[in-house]
Amino acid sequence: METREFEIRTERLLLRPHRLEDVDDIFEFARDPEWGRYLTVPMPYFREHAVEFVEDRIHTSRDLWPVWAMVLDERVVGGIGIEIDAQDATGALGYSIARKHWGRGLTLEAARAVVHWGFRERGLAKVYAYADARNAQSLRVMEKLGMTREGTLRSHRTLRGERVDDVYYGLLREEWMRDER
Repeated sequence: METREFEIRTERLLLRPHRLEDVDDIFEFARDPEWGRYLTVPMPYFREHAVEFVEDRIHTSRDLWPVWAMVLDERVVGGIGIEIDAQDATGALGYSIARKHWGRGLTLEAARAVVHWGFRERGLAKVYAYADARNAQSLRVMEKLGMTREGTLRSHRTLRGERVDDVYYGLLREEWMRDER
């Protein structure tokens, strides 16, 4: 798949494959401990972590786990991806955005575009996402996407030595197509 074919444009964002030159932008926001508070990222976050992250994203299979850099005004401000389970026609949506862009609707804008892509281009039957139960902003994104809260997995995993609950949300293709966000 050509890079241009893998780009998605939204009203304010360009979603495109990661490039090596994205490292500095990603390091700039990822070293903020508040950004990574609910994410399974190294803390503290060093530049070499950003290099490893970008290299990993460049080599990730677009068939199994399509990922995009979220670009605003020619700067990478976050990332979004959807891990595909082809056998079950489901996709696990994941996203993050720089703290200075929280509350501006950019994550929701990117998520809508990727969910639409997953249903239309990949023929997914369901897209789901989950977040640490304390991450109210991420849960709100899922709700605004029209996802249904499917459950809470109590004490589901360990994050920085602390047991955390994960809240799962899901959206079926027929629900998305009916509402056509």
